[in-house]
Amino acid sequence: MATDAPQGIERTVKIRRCAAVVKGGRRFSFAAMVVVGDGRGRVGWGYGKANEVPPSVEKAKKQASREQMEVRIVDDTIPHTVEGRYGAGKVILVPAQAGTGVIAGAAVRAVCEAAGIKNILTKSIGTNNPITLVKATFEALKNLRTRQEVERLRGVSLS
Repeated sequence: MATDAPQGIERTVKIRRCAAVVKGGRRFSFAAMVVVGDGRGRVGWGYGKANEVPPSVEKAKKQASREQMEVRIVDDTIPHTVEGRYGAGKVILVPAQAGTGVIAGAAVRAVCEAAGIKNILTKSIGTNNPITLVKATFEALKNLRTRQEVERLRGVSLS
């Protein structure tokens, strides 16, 4: 985990090596997926490709910081249970009490910690592909609503 002042938390989730067969043999290129967050409710992901690993990570980091989104966090956890799907991946996020910690696999953990979620239970179903799981986690986080937002949207008081 590399940390710098403007971006906060940065996690490289996956680095893939791709081979293109050419006349002289194989030519390798690299693809990297990076999750960037400030640890206070903003998180984004990026996917970068290049002929070497460091430029691909830089591209992914740049895209991740450009495409950050706001995550609703209440008392260091999420407001309610939510499910996200992407392709064959399905991620279920469940709020947890203080002291539970982040109970998640590597890909989902990277997103939750970068967003600043400190207590959460997760379950991933379908695929174990980290890139798909990160995208499914972001789909789940997009569907989060706070109590105040639900009251405002429905026009009623939830007490």
